Amino acid sequence: MLATSNREARTRRPKAEERIDARLPAATKQLIERAALITGVTTSDFIISKAYEAATTVVHEYDTWTLSRRDSKAFIDALLNPPEPNEALKAAAARYKAHR
Repeated sequence: MLATSNREARTRRPKAEERIDARLPAATKQLIERAALITGVTTSDFIISKAYEAATTVVHEYDTWTLSRRDSKAFIDALLNPPEPNEALKAAAARYKAHR
């Protein structure tokens, strides 16, 4: 069995089937290329891994609610003890039922 180097393990990825094109300033491209060289991966692998990390973070933050203790208690209280419907809500429910 052959040992796989760290670099080979880091650069191995599923076959790419999609493409994204981007235009960027020359200085930004040079910085990205330098960072890729420093970390020992291709520029494409560097861009893909960093974009994936950022996308994962954004999606996780979007999908996750974080409430303070006070807000958590208020949310649970509203679920367990909902207020009685006011006149506007009763009227809206009546309109909805009439048009169903």
